[in-house]
Amino acid sequence: MRLEDVVGQEHLTGPDGALTRMIRSGSLGSMVFWGPPGTGKTTVARLLAGQTGLAFEQISAIFSGVADLKKVFEAARLRRVNGRQTLLFVDEIHRFNRAQQDGFLPVMEDGTVVLVGATTENPSFELNAALLSRARVLVFHALDEESIAKLLSRAEETEGRALPLDEEARAVLLRLADGDGRAALTLAEEIWRAAGEGEIFDADGLMRIVQRRAPIYDKGQDGHYNLISALHKSVRGSDPDAALYYLARMFDAGENPLYIGRRLVRMAVEDIGLADPQALVITNAAKDAYDYLGSPEGELALAEACVYLATAPKSNAAYLAFSAATRAAKEHGSLMPPKAILNAPTKLMKGEGYGSGYRYDHNEPDAFSGQDYFPEKLGRQKFYDPVDRGFEREIRKRLDYWAKLREERRQGGK
Repeated sequence: MRLEDVVGQEHLTGPDGALTRMIRSGSLGSMVFWGPPGTGKTTVARLLAGQTGLAFEQISAIFSGVADLKKVFEAARLRRVNGRQTLLFVDEIHRFNRAQQDGFLPVMEDGTVVLVGATTENPSFELNAALLSRARVLVFHALDEESIAKLLSRAEETEGRALPLDEEARAVLLRLADGDGRAALTLAEEIWRAAGEGEIFDADGLMRIVQRRAPIYDKGQDGHYNLISALHKSVRGSDPDAALYYLARMFDAGENPLYIGRRLVRMAVEDIGLADPQALVITNAAKDAYDYLGSPEGELALAEACVYLATAPKSNAAYLAFSAATRAAKEHGSLMPPKAILNAPTKLMKGEGYGSGYRYDHNEPDAFSGQDYFPEKLGRQKFYDPVDRGFEREIRKRLDYWAKLREERRQGGK
């Protein structure tokens, strides 16, 4: 097997992929593979070592400590003395603490090892900045159903026999894998072991074998979009019971909970907005809680956020304001801001009037100067119109107060 045979990661392993280019250039630097389980990170690391002539060494951060790392580094140094470099593959690299991660830096810098770390977590948050600055992050994608189908076809070729599934059961199997190639192959092994002579399983038979609930809908088709739409509209319509019903259906169908978490965050900024500024805080916290707790414990955090959104005061004022401001920016993007609010870092700019006449609001009565900040040719615009609900009722009072002060100061300046 070669790198180009890896399925589902063509952006890395295809003819013009990032890893293909590295091999072609003859320069292989340290890397971090970031992606969900079962997407080929370990396999790709092995293939890289094989195609570049590097010795392959693998450790797991879960089962390894400082003593293990020292042994691996010493063996790599010995190989280097004998003219061979080592590709060190570190699975779950984010499990190493900061001090342990720092231990990789000297052997990366002196060329003792080419480090390839694998992680399912965001490297920006979980890995040291010093380590990240010496490694290129490559993103692995969850396998789509076409890629899973290719994997199963290869498994059938290797086994010399077809999976004993009818067409519907095969489609269910692709969805059960949920983007995880390793899971797909494990399921295939279970099916072969369970099948009797000449037996073909339908969808119900498949589910009895794997002891899982069948997906209620295909996450790539109408059912997926119908339920997320129903959830969103139930939240927007302030119906927590209906929202919980659709949320539970999505969990039961095997929807990715982090996808649901992202959609709840979107609802917080689109439909609640500044009517309840805590909505965004709570949905982000729920998403992080699920990421920390996993399933099923973390599902309750998402359910709690869902109820909070459904019962919160609603406003799309910020959403509409941003849309209007975006349109104005596209139509009038060439207009220059007033010179009074621009800095004058050079004498020439100061001579041209930059910064002249600017009034520092903190030095003004009520900490409000009432200046105009829009380009003169555009004039004052109004994009944000807060509703008279929730916290935006208070925001409206502030805006009305400032509008009154602005007019008073404009009249006073005449």
